[in-house]
Amino acid sequence: MHRGKGMKFVGDSRVKGMEHRMPNIPKDYSEYPGKTEAFWPNFLLKEWMIGAVFLIGYLLLTVAHPSPLEGEADPTNTAYIPLPDWYFLFLYQLLKYEFASGPFNIVGAIIIPGLAFGALMLAPFLDRTEERRPSKRPLPTGFMLLAVAAIIFLTWESVANHDWEAAEAQGQITQEVEIDTSDPGYEVYSTSSCISCHGDNLEGQVGPTLIGTGLTAEEIAEIAVNGIEEDGQLKMPASFEVDVDGSEEDLQALAEFIANQESEE
Repeated sequence: MHRGKGMKFVGDSRVKGMEHRMPNIPKDYSEYPGKTEAFWPNFLLKEWMIGAVFLIGYLLLTVAHPSPLEGEADPTNTAYIPLPDWYFLFLYQLLKYEFASGPFNIVGAIIIPGLAFGALMLAPFLDRTEERRPSKRPLPTGFMLLAVAAIIFLTWESVANHDWEAAEAQGQITQEVEIDTSDPGYEVYSTSSCISCHGDNLEGQVGPTLIGTGLTAEEIAEIAVNGIEEDGQLKMPASFEVDVDGSEEDLQALAEFIANQESEE
């Protein structure tokens, strides 16, 4: 037997060789255009550029359209009507219907949304065909079209039926002023129905603020006696009746008191 016959030499990959190593240069993918590329720096640079474009766009949007901030939350104001974000308006509208509100609130808040999300979770099991055309998949296509139509309809109804003027008035940030509670006009104000709608400090609750109205005392007295009517609808009821809520002098004192309340700059 000759020496070395039948012997094999193997290399151990754990032993670092002393050969010359090439620098970390990305491979040449020119043979596969558009299919793959080096993560660094090609792909990552593109991601950063796209992210920067969207970030600048959002910053410009926030500058052009600032957040619609409202006044400080008052937990004692039960007349405040909250409005959810636009993507929850369809659920907000659903809770306005009789079959989903009041004693049936659990139907609109839990049962109907639960059925919708349950159907979404069961979608992969309801239709397991490999067909991709919607016309060949009537069950999931029908459920999806029904869900989209219901969301669009309820969102539209919520926007169309909401009193946006009242919502803007109730959340308006008003300048607080120091009210002279010793004024005879404030005494009339506090004993009438005005205070229940316009607040202790005339800041507004159910009704708008009475600070800085820009109305004269005569105009305020006319509104207090006759209310406000617009387009044939009563926007504000009469709140002062002479010889019932007070005398003519009391009405004049009330009107002058409100007319003299100006917002502080």
